[in-house]
Amino acid sequence: MLNTPVTDAATLSVAPMMDWTDRHCRVFHRLMSRRALLYTEMVTAPAIIHGDRRRLLDYDPAEHPLALQLGGSDPAELEAATRIAADWGYDEINLNVGCPSDRVQSGCFGAVLMKTPDLVADCVARMLDASPVEVTVKCRIGVDDQRPEDVLPAFLDRMRAAGVRRIAIHARKAWLQGLSPRENRDIPPLDYPLVHRMKGQFPDLHLSINGGIPGLEAARDHLRVMDGVMVGRAAYHQPRDILGRADRLWGDAPPFDTPEQVAHAMRPYVVRHLAGGGRLHQITRHMLGLFHAMPGARGWKRTLSEGASRGGIEVYDAALRQVARLAA
Repeated sequence: MLNTPVTDAATLSVAPMMDWTDRHCRVFHRLMSRRALLYTEMVTAPAIIHGDRRRLLDYDPAEHPLALQLGGSDPAELEAATRIAADWGYDEINLNVGCPSDRVQSGCFGAVLMKTPDLVADCVARMLDASPVEVTVKCRIGVDDQRPEDVLPAFLDRMRAAGVRRIAIHARKAWLQGLSPRENRDIPPLDYPLVHRMKGQFPDLHLSINGGIPGLEAARDHLRVMDGVMVGRAAYHQPRDILGRADRLWGDAPPFDTPEQVAHAMRPYVVRHLAGGGRLHQITRHMLGLFHAMPGARGWKRTLSEGASRGGIEVYDAALRQVARLAA
Protein backbone atom coordinates (compact mmCIF):
# COMPACT_ATOMS: atom_id res chain seq x y z
CA MET A 1 0.00 0.00 0.00
CA LEU A 2 1.45 3.34 -1.14
CA ASN A 3 2.18 5.72 1.73
CA THR A 4 2.04 9.43 0.86
CA PRO A 5 1.60 12.56 3.00
CA VAL A 6 -2.12 12.67 2.22
CA THR A 7 -2.48 8.95 2.93
CA ASP A 8 -0.79 9.53 6.27
CA ALA A 9 -3.16 12.43 6.96
CA ALA A 10 -6.11 10.11 6.25
CA THR A 11 -5.36 8.32 9.52
CA LEU A 12 -7.95 10.78 10.84
CA SER A 13 -10.15 12.87 8.58
CA VAL A 14 -13.16 15.12 8.97
CA ALA A 15 -16.00 13.98 6.74
CA PRO A 16 -17.34 16.20 3.96
CA MET A 17 -20.66 17.60 5.25
CA MET A 18 -23.02 19.77 3.23
CA ASP A 19 -23.57 23.26 4.68
CA TRP A 20 -20.99 22.55 7.38
CA THR A 21 -17.45 21.95 6.10
CA ASP A 22 -17.10 25.20 4.20
CA ARG A 23 -13.84 27.18 4.04
CA HIS A 24 -14.44 28.99 7.35
CA CYS A 25 -15.10 25.72 9.13
CA ARG A 26 -11.96 24.19 7.66
CA VAL A 27 -9.73 27.10 8.74
CA PHE A 28 -11.12 26.68 12.25
CA HIS A 29 -10.54 22.92 12.21
CA ARG A 30 -7.03 23.32 10.84
CA LEU A 31 -6.10 25.54 13.78
CA MET A 32 -6.74 22.59 16.08
CA SER A 33 -4.97 19.91 14.05
CA ARG A 34 -1.99 20.24 11.75
CA ARG A 35 -2.26 16.60 10.68
CA ALA A 36 -5.88 15.57 10.06
CA LEU A 37 -7.18 15.44 6.49
CA LEU A 38 -9.98 17.92 5.78
CA TYR A 39 -12.66 17.69 3.08
CA THR A 40 -14.71 20.29 1.26
CA GLU A 41 -18.45 20.11 1.03
CA MET A 42 -19.53 18.12 -2.00
CA VAL A 43 -19.40 20.20 -5.20
CA THR A 44 -21.16 18.87 -8.28
CA ALA A 45 -19.22 18.44 -11.50
CA PRO A 46 -21.69 20.52 -13.56
CA ALA A 47 -21.41 23.38 -11.05
CA ILE A 48 -17.64 23.47 -11.52
CA ILE A 49 -17.90 23.28 -15.29
CA HIS A 50 -20.58 25.95 -15.68
CA GLY A 51 -20.54 27.93 -12.42
CA ASP A 52 -18.38 30.37 -10.48
CA ARG A 53 -15.22 28.31 -10.15
CA ARG A 54 -13.43 30.74 -7.87
CA ARG A 55 -16.32 30.78 -5.41
CA LEU A 56 -16.64 27.00 -5.48
CA LEU A 57 -12.97 26.03 -5.41
CA ASP A 58 -10.99 28.75 -3.64
CA TYR A 59 -9.62 28.00 -0.20
CA ASP A 60 -7.02 29.24 2.26
CA PRO A 61 -3.61 27.60 1.73
CA ALA A 62 -3.50 26.96 5.49
CA GLU A 63 -6.19 24.30 4.99
CA HIS A 64 -3.78 21.72 3.54
CA PRO A 65 -3.92 18.75 3.57
CA LEU A 66 -7.27 19.24 1.86
CA ALA A 67 -9.44 17.05 -0.36
CA LEU A 68 -12.12 18.18 -2.81
CA GLN A 69 -15.25 16.03 -2.92
CA LEU A 70 -17.04 15.88 -6.25
CA GLY A 71 -20.58 14.72 -6.98
CA GLY A 72 -21.72 13.42 -10.32
CA SER A 73 -22.38 10.35 -12.42
CA ASP A 74 -21.31 11.41 -15.91
CA PRO A 75 -17.74 10.25 -16.60
CA ALA A 76 -17.04 13.05 -19.07
CA GLU A 77 -18.32 15.73 -16.67
CA LEU A 78 -16.31 14.33 -13.78
CA GLU A 79 -13.19 14.21 -15.94
CA ALA A 80 -13.70 17.83 -16.99
CA ALA A 81 -14.34 18.98 -13.41
CA THR A 82 -11.25 17.13 -12.22
CA ARG A 83 -9.09 18.82 -14.87
CA ILE A 84 -10.42 22.22 -13.81
CA ALA A 85 -9.90 21.50 -10.10
CA ALA A 86 -6.32 20.39 -10.77
CA ASP A 87 -5.32 24.06 -11.09
CA TRP A 88 -6.41 24.69 -7.50
CA GLY A 89 -3.86 22.31 -5.98
CA TYR A 90 -6.02 20.06 -3.82
CA ASP A 91 -4.24 17.11 -2.22
CA GLU A 92 -6.95 14.61 -3.21
CA ILE A 93 -10.09 14.39 -5.34
CA ASN A 94 -12.91 12.31 -3.83
CA LEU A 95 -16.04 10.95 -5.51
CA ASN A 96 -19.25 10.94 -3.47
CA VAL A 97 -20.95 7.52 -3.57
CA GLY A 98 -22.55 7.85 -0.17
CA CYS A 99 -24.87 10.87 0.15
CA PRO A 100 -28.57 9.85 0.38
CA SER A 101 -30.18 13.28 -0.03
CA ASP A 102 -33.14 13.78 -2.35
CA ARG A 103 -31.34 16.28 -4.56
CA VAL A 104 -28.44 13.87 -4.96
CA GLN A 105 -30.75 11.01 -5.94
CA SER A 106 -32.57 13.18 -8.47
CA GLY A 107 -29.21 13.85 -10.09
CA CYS A 108 -28.44 10.12 -10.13
CA PHE A 109 -25.33 10.34 -8.00
CA GLY A 110 -24.36 9.86 -4.39
CA ALA A 111 -25.43 6.66 -2.62
CA VAL A 112 -27.64 5.53 -5.50
CA LEU A 113 -24.41 4.84 -7.44
CA MET A 114 -23.84 1.79 -5.22
CA LYS A 115 -26.32 0.15 -7.61
CA THR A 116 -24.11 0.83 -10.65
CA PRO A 117 -20.49 -0.03 -9.73
CA ASP A 118 -19.44 -0.29 -13.38
CA LEU A 119 -20.52 3.30 -13.94
CA VAL A 120 -18.60 4.39 -10.84
CA ALA A 121 -15.55 2.56 -12.15
CA ASP A 122 -15.84 4.44 -15.46
CA CYS A 123 -16.12 7.72 -13.56
CA VAL A 124 -13.07 7.19 -11.38
CA ALA A 125 -11.01 5.89 -14.30
CA ARG A 126 -11.70 9.13 -16.20
CA MET A 127 -10.98 11.18 -13.08
CA LEU A 128 -7.67 9.38 -12.58
CA ASP A 129 -6.69 10.21 -16.15
CA ALA A 130 -7.32 13.89 -15.44
CA SER A 131 -5.96 14.20 -11.91
CA PRO A 132 -2.38 14.93 -10.81
CA VAL A 133 -3.32 13.72 -7.31
CA GLU A 134 -4.94 10.65 -5.85
CA VAL A 135 -8.62 9.95 -6.63
CA THR A 136 -10.58 8.33 -3.82
CA VAL A 137 -14.14 7.19 -3.14
CA LYS A 138 -16.51 7.59 -0.20
CA CYS A 139 -19.26 4.97 -0.21
CA ARG A 140 -21.94 3.22 1.85
CA ILE A 141 -22.07 -0.49 2.65
CA GLY A 142 -25.10 -0.77 0.36
CA VAL A 143 -28.49 0.75 -0.42
CA ASP A 144 -32.12 -0.32 -0.09
CA ASP A 145 -32.54 -4.11 -0.37
CA GLN A 146 -28.93 -4.84 -1.29
CA ARG A 147 -27.08 -7.33 0.90
CA PRO A 148 -24.01 -5.45 2.17
CA GLU A 149 -22.14 -8.72 2.71
CA ASP A 150 -22.31 -9.27 -1.06
CA VAL A 151 -22.40 -5.73 -2.44
CA LEU A 152 -19.58 -4.11 -0.48
CA PRO A 153 -16.75 -6.54 -1.32
CA ALA A 154 -17.83 -6.58 -4.97
CA PHE A 155 -17.85 -2.77 -5.01
CA LEU A 156 -14.40 -2.54 -3.42
CA ASP A 157 -13.04 -5.08 -5.88
CA ARG A 158 -14.43 -3.07 -8.80
CA MET A 159 -12.94 0.17 -7.48
CA ARG A 160 -9.55 -1.49 -7.03
CA ALA A 161 -9.66 -2.76 -10.61
CA ALA A 162 -10.39 0.81 -11.77
CA GLY A 163 -7.27 2.10 -10.02
CA VAL A 164 -8.62 3.43 -6.71
CA ARG A 165 -6.36 2.75 -3.74
CA ARG A 166 -8.11 4.60 -0.91
CA ILE A 167 -11.78 4.33 0.09
CA ALA A 168 -13.79 5.68 3.03
CA ILE A 169 -16.72 3.46 3.98
CA HIS A 170 -19.76 4.78 5.84
CA ALA A 171 -20.77 1.73 7.86
CA ARG A 172 -24.53 2.16 7.32
CA LYS A 173 -26.76 1.08 4.51
CA ALA A 174 -28.65 3.97 2.89
CA TRP A 175 -32.41 3.66 2.45
CA LEU A 176 -33.21 5.85 -0.52
CA GLN A 177 -36.97 5.33 -0.29
CA GLY A 178 -38.83 5.89 2.96
CA LEU A 179 -36.13 7.59 5.04
CA SER A 180 -35.07 11.22 5.02
CA PRO A 181 -31.40 12.18 4.74
CA ARG A 182 -31.44 12.96 8.48
CA GLU A 183 -32.91 9.53 9.29
CA ASN A 184 -30.29 7.92 7.06
CA ARG A 185 -27.64 9.21 9.48
CA ASP A 186 -29.13 7.35 12.44
CA ILE A 187 -31.74 4.70 11.70
CA PRO A 188 -30.01 2.12 9.49
CA PRO A 189 -27.86 0.07 11.89
CA LEU A 190 -24.11 0.47 11.82
CA ASP A 191 -22.15 -2.59 10.79
CA TYR A 192 -18.61 -1.97 11.94
CA PRO A 193 -17.67 -5.69 11.88
CA LEU A 194 -18.44 -5.87 8.15
CA VAL A 195 -16.20 -2.88 7.40
CA HIS A 196 -13.46 -4.36 9.59
CA ARG A 197 -13.67 -7.61 7.61
CA MET A 198 -13.16 -5.66 4.40
CA LYS A 199 -9.71 -4.63 5.61
CA GLY A 200 -8.84 -8.30 5.96
CA GLN A 201 -10.12 -9.03 2.45
CA PHE A 202 -8.42 -6.03 0.85
CA PRO A 203 -5.10 -5.55 2.68
CA ASP A 204 -3.64 -3.62 -0.27
CA LEU A 205 -6.31 -0.89 -0.05
CA HIS A 206 -6.24 2.01 2.41
CA LEU A 207 -9.67 1.77 4.04
CA SER A 208 -11.19 4.32 6.41
CA ILE A 209 -14.30 3.73 8.49
CA ASN A 210 -17.00 6.38 8.93
CA GLY A 211 -20.32 6.62 10.72
CA GLY A 212 -21.34 7.25 14.31
CA ILE A 213 -17.81 7.48 15.73
CA PRO A 214 -18.26 9.50 18.94
CA GLY A 215 -14.72 10.49 19.87
CA LEU A 216 -11.01 10.02 19.70
CA GLU A 217 -10.90 6.91 21.89
CA ALA A 218 -13.38 5.16 19.61
CA ALA A 219 -11.22 6.24 16.67
CA ARG A 220 -8.18 4.65 18.32
CA ASP A 221 -10.11 1.40 18.70
CA HIS A 222 -10.99 1.34 14.98
CA LEU A 223 -7.40 2.13 14.03
CA ARG A 224 -6.33 -1.18 15.53
CA VAL A 225 -7.99 -2.72 12.45
CA MET A 226 -8.51 0.04 9.90
CA ASP A 227 -6.05 2.33 8.12
CA GLY A 228 -8.08 5.44 8.83
CA VAL A 229 -11.08 6.87 10.65
CA MET A 230 -13.37 9.55 9.24
CA VAL A 231 -15.29 11.50 11.88
CA GLY A 232 -18.28 13.66 11.01
CA ARG A 233 -20.79 15.24 13.38
CA ALA A 234 -18.78 14.58 16.54
CA ALA A 235 -15.79 16.49 15.13
CA TYR A 236 -18.10 19.35 14.20
CA HIS A 237 -20.07 19.62 17.44
CA GLN A 238 -17.20 18.75 19.82
CA PRO A 239 -14.14 19.95 17.89
CA ARG A 240 -11.88 20.42 20.90
CA ASP A 241 -12.51 16.87 22.14
CA ILE A 242 -11.48 15.34 18.82
CA LEU A 243 -9.47 17.73 16.66
CA GLY A 244 -7.96 19.47 19.66
CA ARG A 245 -6.25 16.19 20.61
CA ALA A 246 -6.03 14.57 17.18
CA ASP A 247 -2.34 15.20 16.50
CA ARG A 248 -1.43 12.85 19.32
CA LEU A 249 -2.39 10.02 16.96
CA TRP A 250 0.78 10.93 15.04
CA GLY A 251 2.83 11.43 18.20
CA ASP A 252 2.68 15.23 17.96
CA ALA A 253 1.60 17.75 20.56
CA PRO A 254 -1.62 19.65 19.79
CA PRO A 255 -1.08 23.18 18.42
CA PHE A 256 -2.96 24.69 21.39
CA ASP A 257 -3.47 23.64 24.98
CA THR A 258 -6.86 25.25 25.57
CA PRO A 259 -9.94 26.20 23.55
CA GLU A 260 -9.45 29.82 24.68
CA GLN A 261 -6.14 29.81 22.81
CA VAL A 262 -7.92 28.45 19.71
CA ALA A 263 -10.55 31.20 19.91
CA HIS A 264 -7.88 33.90 20.24
CA ALA A 265 -5.91 32.41 17.33
CA MET A 266 -9.06 32.49 15.19
CA ARG A 267 -9.70 36.17 15.92
CA PRO A 268 -7.38 37.66 13.22
CA TYR A 269 -9.13 35.52 10.58
CA VAL A 270 -12.48 36.81 11.85
CA VAL A 271 -11.24 40.41 11.65
CA ARG A 272 -10.04 39.95 8.05
CA HIS A 273 -13.33 38.37 7.05
CA LEU A 274 -15.33 41.25 8.54
CA ALA A 275 -13.05 43.83 6.92
CA GLY A 276 -13.75 42.19 3.57
CA GLY A 277 -17.50 42.60 3.99
CA GLY A 278 -18.26 39.20 5.46
CA ARG A 279 -20.62 38.49 8.33
CA LEU A 280 -19.58 37.20 11.73
CA HIS A 281 -22.20 34.45 11.69
CA GLN A 282 -20.60 32.88 8.61
CA ILE A 283 -17.62 31.90 10.78
CA THR A 284 -18.93 31.60 14.31
CA ARG A 285 -21.76 29.20 13.45
CA HIS A 286 -19.01 26.59 13.10
CA MET A 287 -17.46 27.48 16.44
CA LEU A 288 -20.43 27.09 18.79
CA GLY A 289 -19.18 23.75 20.15
CA LEU A 290 -15.62 24.88 20.87
CA PHE A 291 -16.19 24.98 24.65
CA HIS A 292 -18.45 21.91 24.76
CA ALA A 293 -19.04 20.73 28.36
CA MET A 294 -16.77 23.45 29.78
CA PRO A 295 -17.48 26.39 32.10
CA GLY A 296 -18.72 29.31 30.04
CA ALA A 297 -19.87 27.15 27.11
CA ARG A 298 -23.48 28.26 27.46
CA GLY A 299 -22.58 31.97 27.54
CA TRP A 300 -20.22 31.59 24.57
CA LYS A 301 -22.86 29.83 22.52
CA ARG A 302 -25.71 32.15 23.54
CA THR A 303 -23.73 35.33 22.84
CA LEU A 304 -22.72 34.18 19.37
CA SER A 305 -26.10 32.68 18.49
CA GLU A 306 -27.97 35.85 19.45
CA GLY A 307 -25.52 38.47 18.21
CA ALA A 308 -23.39 37.16 15.35
CA SER A 309 -26.02 37.61 12.65
CA ARG A 310 -26.04 41.39 13.12
CA GLY A 311 -22.87 42.23 15.11
CA GLY A 312 -19.15 42.42 14.51
CA ILE A 313 -15.94 41.72 16.37
CA GLU A 314 -17.38 43.20 19.56
CA VAL A 315 -19.78 40.23 19.72
CA TYR A 316 -16.92 37.79 19.31
CA ASP A 317 -14.98 39.51 22.08
CA ALA A 318 -18.05 39.53 24.33
CA ALA A 319 -18.43 35.80 23.82
CA LEU A 320 -14.79 35.30 24.75
CA ARG A 321 -15.32 37.28 27.94
CA GLN A 322 -18.09 34.88 28.91
CA VAL A 323 -15.58 32.05 28.90
CA ALA A 324 -12.71 33.99 30.48
CA ARG A 325 -14.95 35.18 33.36
CA LEU A 326 -15.81 31.63 34.43
CA ALA A 327 -12.34 30.23 33.78
CA ALA A 328 -10.66 32.85 35.97
